[in-house]
Amino acid sequence: MSLSERREMIRKDNTDLSLTRQCKLLKISRSSIYYTPVGFDQATIDLMHEIDRIFTKYPFFGSRQIAAYLPQSGFSAGRHRVRRLMGIMGLQAIYKGPNTSKKHPQHKIWPYLLRKLSITR
Repeated sequence: MSLSERREMIRKDNTDLSLTRQCKLLKISRSSIYYTPVGFDQATIDLMHEIDRIFTKYPFFGSRQIAAYLPQSGFSAGRHRVRRLMGIMGLQAIYKGPNTSKKHPQHKIWPYLLRKLSITR
């Protein structure tokens, strides 16, 4: 049973079982039944639309470049806010990353050639 289904089973008007007892039986946090999620305000939504527009035009821009590009459109946001909003929207810059699974030809492991020789001087 999912958390949202268990949260819907709580009855606040039930006088037989307290809210604390109901939460214990359903194994959910008591503070989660009082929390109501807050949505985004219109300024944040406008900023998210602008980030999406810039990212669509330049998909190789990361959060730093988008934050630097925003003042041209009349928006102002720091890199950390842009990064957080990009994470919420599921945006990630497209760029070539390191190829760590392929062995490089210059990184050959050479054998130790002096193993059987006695070094006298």
